[in-house]
Amino acid sequence: MKNYSTIKLIVFDLDGTLINSYKTIFKTTLKTLQILNIPGIINENDFYGMMGHHFIDIFRELNIPVNDFDEFIDIYKNHYFDFINESTFYPGLLKTLEKLMKDGIKISLLTTKGQEQADKIINYFELKKFFTYIMGRRDGIADKPSADPLLHICNEVSVLPAETLMVGDTEIDIKCGKNAGTKTCGVLYGYRTGESLSKANPNCLISRIDEILTYPGISTKR
Repeated sequence: MKNYSTIKLIVFDLDGTLINSYKTIFKTTLKTLQILNIPGIINENDFYGMMGHHFIDIFRELNIPVNDFDEFIDIYKNHYFDFINESTFYPGLLKTLEKLMKDGIKISLLTTKGQEQADKIINYFELKKFFTYIMGRRDGIADKPSADPLLHICNEVSVLPAETLMVGDTEIDIKCGKNAGTKTCGVLYGYRTGESLSKANPNCLISRIDEILTYPGISTKR
């Protein structure tokens, strides 16, 4: 645990990292496919295993014939909040964010959800006050695992990648951090197995979100 840079910025993934939103996403997906009269049965376990990937990749992998993806997304977004009560905070979330903010560590969000949707979700859960920057999917900027969105955040908040920690529950988040030159942390309570996350070789793995407070390089007054 030596030679760790001081961490000035923590960038969190959303689904599976801050919020347990699996049921909301799954039920909204089923509802949208039903509205579009798209045939096919989605195995819930298979869908769970694809969490964190872009819907295009999920449907390709699960052989779901969605031909007009933009139409799917429009309907999906319109019905997402029909099932928002199925989403919950992971234990210790608010206290962790409050502690980091109190101690002057910048907090940002990086999600593959569209920017408008990401903003709506953060506002719904009254989390906006914690975030220095919220980064959703935007035209012209590649999605994770590209380094581009994470480097964009670092630039916007004036923190070097070497002083940044990317935290997420999938190998996509870890690869994004590595591609950007940040430190990385995988969460074991999200949508991937410990074995899967270990293969991505993050700098650390945590079982609860509040364990992030003990990461080397994070200076908190406890």
